[in-house]
Amino acid sequence: MIIPIFVPHKGCPNDCAFCNQRTISGKEKAPTVTEAEKVINEYLKTAKTTKNQIAFFGGSFTGINTFEQNEYLSLANSFIKKGAVESIRISTRPDYIDEDTVKRLISYGVKNIELGAQSMDEEVLLYSKRGHNSNCVEKASEIILKNGAVLGLQMMTGLPKDSYDKCMKTAKKFLELGAKETRIYPTVVLKGTLLEKMYYSGEYIPQSVEEAVETGAGLKEFFDENSISVLRIGLPESETLKENYIAGAYHPALGELVFSRIIRNKIEKNIKNTTKCIEIRANPKLISKIVGNRKCNINYFKEKGIEIQIIKAEINDYSITVI
Repeated sequence: MIIPIFVPHKGCPNDCAFCNQRTISGKEKAPTVTEAEKVINEYLKTAKTTKNQIAFFGGSFTGINTFEQNEYLSLANSFIKKGAVESIRISTRPDYIDEDTVKRLISYGVKNIELGAQSMDEEVLLYSKRGHNSNCVEKASEIILKNGAVLGLQMMTGLPKDSYDKCMKTAKKFLELGAKETRIYPTVVLKGTLLEKMYYSGEYIPQSVEEAVETGAGLKEFFDENSISVLRIGLPESETLKENYIAGAYHPALGELVFSRIIRNKIEKNIKNTTKCIEIRANPKLISKIVGNRKCNINYFKEKGIEIQIIKAEINDYSITVI
């Protein structure tokens, strides 16, 4: 179980073109230590194991003043000492990482450090007003790995000046840097951001859901092939996000759409010009993903004159037999 504590925009003076952390997290302000403790205890009531992790998300954790960081970390560490959780996870900016900071984090029980890299393309970083370059991500990643923490690198697709090829190059760079985890966030235009102004002026054309799904599928296949865990695809659903959404690739089930697209792509590789029917043997848990959101995969092949037949099978993976 991941126990999330959101500290939206706390500790981060930088305003990226896309950013409104309060909207993204659905939280207006950071919790007090007492409030954070209540959240942790509520989650632990339903925990079925002690293999839990307390995670400080949102904003830039290591940008908070050190005293406040240590208060949060001390709280989380107290649950480690009780045996209720195993470790701590934090997310932060790559330019808020140095040797002393990482050593201090690890001393409290931090195991996973996620960096909001967003892109490894210099032009994309510049036009997104990110405030750091790719070299900064490389240096921070090296420090994290050297000190024994697990490195996570988050990325965004569809940023200003971005493209499918640039996203794939970023993914390959993540692999080179030693990332073991990633999150894929297609860009959405939110109220109160520079990206909103760029969108209305015509300077920025947002990525569509279809483009985000196609890009996400390519990225997830690459990460899966290289044993990099994809922890999340797309922003979590919240009322605050719905209220502030302007445009861009937002869908509440984006991860499901990406998974279904990967399956569709695999099926398509088995199609010949004479194919009229495809039989798929699958674990029952995978059937909804094979069918796709609102039967999108079934309808896609139906338009091509191909019938999909799914047979339930007690297997770990799915196999495809072309008839």
